[in-house]
Amino acid sequence: MADDDKTTEDAPVEETADTPVEEVVTQPTSSASADEATPDAPENAADAGVDGDEISEAEGGTGGAASDEQAVAEPVESGPTLTRKEQRTAARHAEASKRASRTPEERNTERLAERARKAAARRRRRSKVKEARAGAERGPAKTASSAEHGPGRPKVRQGLVVSDKADKTITVRVDSARRHRRYEKIVRSSSTLHAHDEANDANEGDLVTIVESRPLSRTKRWRLVEVLERAK
Repeated sequence: MADDDKTTEDAPVEETADTPVEEVVTQPTSSASADEATPDAPENAADAGVDGDEISEAEGGTGGAASDEQAVAEPVESGPTLTRKEQRTAARHAEASKRASRTPEERNTERLAERARKAAARRRRRSKVKEARAGAERGPAKTASSAEHGPGRPKVRQGLVVSDKADKTITVRVDSARRHRRYEKIVRSSSTLHAHDEANDANEGDLVTIVESRPLSRTKRWRLVEVLERAK
């Protein structure tokens, strides 16, 4: 009977000893379920210790760089280029827009005043050109005086005698070369003059100087001054 009591008393002890084993086995399952319940990455940024501003900067960093690259890649659209004439026209329009509005009578008065100013400038310029031309004609080679013209300065020309067949008359060819006013081209021309030769001194082929005189005949308005070079 004593042995039976020992076995009955030991049985509960075995059961109690087995119980912790079952608990040890069941504990990993409970921890695994806990691990499954908690995600690997923290859902809340505050729990992970990361500031929300840093997350937004990290997320928007690549986007900002991409936007900068896109801005650089896009070509800069510039305004339409204007020609020099269009720029001058635009400047005149801008200047005109700054002025106060005027009546038609005032505009007509200004137009007439501008025309008068330009006409005066033209007259001054033309008078200067005439004075310069007259001074050039009164050079050392053209200072011969003539009794027919009194104190005036007659024209003096040099030319080549092309004919001396008439009595007391020679035909002189005067060559001239001048620059065209508009086209700046050298224009060469020649004219034939009849000169009075009282002593029949000049012969065909001579280089002579003639001076302007009073009308001596229907075609003679010049007279011989001297023979510069004789024909060979």
